[in-house]
Amino acid sequence: MTTDAQSFLFDLLDTPSPTGFEARGQRVWAEYVRPHADAVDSDAYGTAWATLEGTAPDGPRVLLDAHVDEIGFMVRHITDEGILYVNRIGGSDRAIARGLRVRILGDDGPVTGVVGNTAIHIRDTKNEKVPKVHELFIDIGASTKEDVHERGVRVGHPMVFDVGPTTLTDSRITARAIDNRLGGFIIARALAQLAERRPAWEVVAANSVQEEIGGHGAKMVTHRLAPDAAIAFDVTHATDSPGISSSKHGDVQLGGGPTVTHGTSNHPHLVERVMEVAAAEGIPLQHEPSSRRTGTDTDSIFKTRSGVPSVLLSVPLRYMHSPVEVVDTTDVDHCVELYAALVRSFEAEEEFGVQI
Repeated sequence: MTTDAQSFLFDLLDTPSPTGFEARGQRVWAEYVRPHADAVDSDAYGTAWATLEGTAPDGPRVLLDAHVDEIGFMVRHITDEGILYVNRIGGSDRAIARGLRVRILGDDGPVTGVVGNTAIHIRDTKNEKVPKVHELFIDIGASTKEDVHERGVRVGHPMVFDVGPTTLTDSRITARAIDNRLGGFIIARALAQLAERRPAWEVVAANSVQEEIGGHGAKMVTHRLAPDAAIAFDVTHATDSPGISSSKHGDVQLGGGPTVTHGTSNHPHLVERVMEVAAAEGIPLQHEPSSRRTGTDTDSIFKTRSGVPSVLLSVPLRYMHSPVEVVDTTDVDHCVELYAALVRSFEAEEEFGVQI
C-alpha cells in the first residue's frame, strides 16, 4: 500500500461515522473520489455514490457497494450526578467496553469520556458477569447534569471508542471501524484505477449508510440506481487467531487474499467470473460458503426490484467489532486489483442471468 493510500485509509478510520450519523465519514470519502469521478451524489439519508461513465454508449451499470457506518453507543440517560448511560448502535460488544475511552459527538464538537470500570480491588470478582448494556456508564468528568449539557452533550448523541489507526508491521494495521471503513477505501481506490482505463460498463461506487442495523442504505441506493449487476464488499472473519474452530467457522487466513462467497445472494455466474479473473490476474483467492444469508449489504441488493445479480467480495479481519480490529494490507491491495479487473472483464452487451 502506498503512503498516499494509507493516509486516505487512516483519515477514513479516524473519522467517527456511527450508524445514523455517517456524514463526517462521507465527506472524507467524497473528497477523495471526486477528482476521479464524473459525478458525486448523495441521497436523503446520506448514502454517497460516485459515477464513472463507461465506454459503451448507454451500456449496463455495475454497482460497487460498501458501507460507511460503524458500531458505537448512544446517550440514553443522564443522571443528576453527570453520569451517562447508553444504548448500543449496531452490534457493539459490551464484553470489552469497560475501561475504554470514548469520543462523544456532541453539539459543540467531540467530547472525551471513559466507560467506567470499578477497580478490581473492590468489585465482586467471584460472581462477575459480562455487564448488560444498561449497566455500562460513561464518565466525562462532569459533576451534574447541567455540567453535561454545558459541554454540549444530551440524550441522543452518539459515541465511538476513541481509538485511532496504527501500524503493527509493514503490512498489518489495527484500528476500530475497519468494519467497514475499509470497504469505502477499496471501492474508492478501485474507481480511481478504473478511471485511468475506463471499462465498457458504467461504474457507480456507493458508500452506503446503515448496514450495521439491516442494510437499509444499500436497499435505498440500489432501488434508486437500478444497476444491472453489483459487487458488494464487507470484511469477513479471519479464523486463524487462537480459540476459533475451523470446523465451525471455516478456514480464512489473514494475508491469504480476498474471499469470494458462494451461495444464497451470490449469483453463480458472477462467482465463476470472480474465480476466472483472480486466476488470470494471479490474485490469491479464498472461498466462503453462505447457506442462508451473508449478513452484508449483498442481502439487500440482490432482491431489489426484479433482482440484481450480485457477488460478495471480502477481506479477512481479526477481532471484528472491537477497537483493535486487524487487517493485512496485502489482502486489501489484492482486493482493489480484483475489483478493477473484474469490472473490466464485463463486456458491453453482457448479461448475467441463469438460463433454464
